Formats: sequence, C-alpha cells, structure tokens
Amino acid sequence: MPSQPVAGGNPALQKFRVPTIVQPLHNSIPPELLPRYDPVYVAYYNAFNAGRLHTHEIPIEEFRKNPARYTISYGRAPGPDIFRITEQKCPVDGGEITIRIFEPAPQLDDQGQPKRRAAYVNFHGGGWVFGGLAYDHDFCKRVVHGLDGDLVAFDVDYRLAPEHKYPIPVNDCWTAFNWIRSHKATEFHLDPDRFAVGGASAGGQLSAVISHLCRDANIPLRLQILTVPVTDLHRVFTPEGEFDREGCPYESYREMEFAPALPAARMAYFHRQFLGVPRPAESNEDWKISPILAPTFQNLAPALVSTAELDPLRDEGEAYAAKLQAAGVSVEIDRIAGAPHLVAGLDGILEGGQRYNEKVIATMKRQLQGMKVQPVNK
Repeated sequence: MPSQPVAGGNPALQKFRVPTIVQPLHNSIPPELLPRYDPVYVAYYNAFNAGRLHTHEIPIEEFRKNPARYTISYGRAPGPDIFRITEQKCPVDGGEITIRIFEPAPQLDDQGQPKRRAAYVNFHGGGWVFGGLAYDHDFCKRVVHGLDGDLVAFDVDYRLAPEHKYPIPVNDCWTAFNWIRSHKATEFHLDPDRFAVGGASAGGQLSAVISHLCRDANIPLRLQILTVPVTDLHRVFTPEGEFDREGCPYESYREMEFAPALPAARMAYFHRQFLGVPRPAESNEDWKISPILAPTFQNLAPALVSTAELDPLRDEGEAYAAKLQAAGVSVEIDRIAGAPHLVAGLDGILEGGQRYNEKVIATMKRQLQGMKVQPVNK
C-alpha cells in the first residue's frame, strides 16, 4: 500500500534532504593553477598522484623500509642504448658510495690510441632525502648518446639525509668529483679540461656548490647545468624549518605554495631533514647550503639554468642566474612554460621535458666540444 501522508510535524524537516558535499582530493592541483599547467601533465597527475600521499608525508623510517610501496614514477623516456654501463665504489669520509658510469664506444686517433673524452658528473635530485641512481639513469644514457662518443657520464649516489645530514651530501659530491678527475681520467680516457657538472633540484644546488669549489681550487670546469635548482634555503625558511611566507623574497613560493609536485611544505620538510631542527647557528652564513649567498660569482663556469613556470623554485633559480650574469659569467636562462618542478623527468610525456633534453645536449656540444649548434626553439 502507498504510504499515507503524516499530518503535523515540522515542515522544514519534512523537506530536508542530505546535501551532497564533495571535497577536493588530497594533494590535488589547486583550481587557480589548473589552467596554467600543460594539460598532459594534469591528466597524468590526476590519474596517478591526486588523492595519494607525497613521500614527505610518510615517516622516513617507514619509507626506508619499503620505498616501492610509496613511490610513484612515470613519464621518463627510455634512454637510447649505449656501449657500456658499469659501477665503481668511490671512497668517502666514513665509507664509500657508488658511481654509475655510462660510456660510449671508444674512438681511436690516427695512432690507434683512444681519444680523450669529456666528462659529465651528475648529481640526482630528491631533496637530499630521496632519490638515487635510478632517477637520472636514462638521462645519462641520453647525453652520452647525444655527444656522439665524446662524453662519459658519471652518476653519483651520494649519501642521503636525515641519516647523513649536511655537509655529508655536499662533501660526498666534491670527493666524487675529484676522485673521477684525479683517479679515473686515465682509465676512462677523460680530458681533465673538459668537465661539466649538473643536476636537478637538490642536484642543482649540489652542482652550483661544486662549481664554486672548482673555481676556488683552480680546477677548470666547462659547464654547470642547473635544472630547477635550490639556491636559497636561508631566506625561504625559518631556522626551525618552517616556510617564512612573509619574509621569503621569492614571489613564486607564495604563488606556488600549494603546487602539486613541490608544495612549500615539502621543501620545508627537506630543509628540516637536510639541516636538522633547528638549523645549526653556525650554518646561518654558510653559502654551501644556499649558494646564492656565495661571496663572489666571478670566474665561474658557464651555466645553463632551466626553470619551470609552475615551480616554487622558479624565482630563486632565475635570481641565481642573474647573479651569475652580473658577475660576467656566460649564462643561458630557459624558463619552461606550463611545466611543473619535475619537468626534466617527464620527457616521455611533456614537450617541455623533450625540449629540455635537446637544450642540454646542444649546450654540452657548444661548451664541451666548441661546436656551433642550431638553437633550440622555445
């Protein structure tokens, strides 16, 4: 039988319906930023990242036990096949680290002797906390292939924070650079006057520091490849490792505070893990933490500084490039439009990542081989 209407009662309660309430997914792209991103990135991010935890939201002890459980990886283009990939152990203070070596086939001169080759030393990103030799494996293959047999790439597996806080990652990279140049030049037929360094994010910070150290030690360096680099931790974060929204001198940090790939909270986490809480007082003027505070920029190696439009690190990277230019250093600045912080690792899906690869190889040819190459269109 059909239900009979009930007389009386509260008419408002009779009409009440439970409302539909929808909240944005955790770590979703802020709606005000959404139209600015490359739509290909948006599609991939929404499919694989939105609603999931960032790795900095996982207790580091849990992450270290099972990284594969929490890691999300996609978008890297496979690198071309090259002649040989091997690994060696490099001694460092308190232990040893792995160096992965990417070689082209040897080329012989008129006397039948192997020709000397340029060297590229790579430092991976990951906020000094995450990352490893898998990060840039395909990129190292790509640059070796792109230099037509005239370059050996060395990828440095430096020790990570918080287990190995600053200055250990910096010291490991400097030790590795000198070990390659001083102890491996003969074995790999390297030209010690044709070295380059590079890396993305934290790897860009490490590369910038190594470039200063090379200049200070009178070691020739042909090129520094600084990709979405961290250059200033002191003026962005409080000594306790909190984002200083009001005092931060870089508008891109406020603009991209909740950017999906690298929100300010993630960078603050990296600051705390890398430096400790609070940041040691003696580090307050240490330019090897914030290379933008280095006392001089004169006579540094030529630089390719690549930034991403939708990256909180954009402005500090470009400010660092401006300091290089003001000191008379040859600098090429390339801001990649519509791109997130991770653009260099998304060359399998984003045009910006593919163009970045082309730009790096063209710049390497020009600086390491003295070749004139056609400019890469933006």
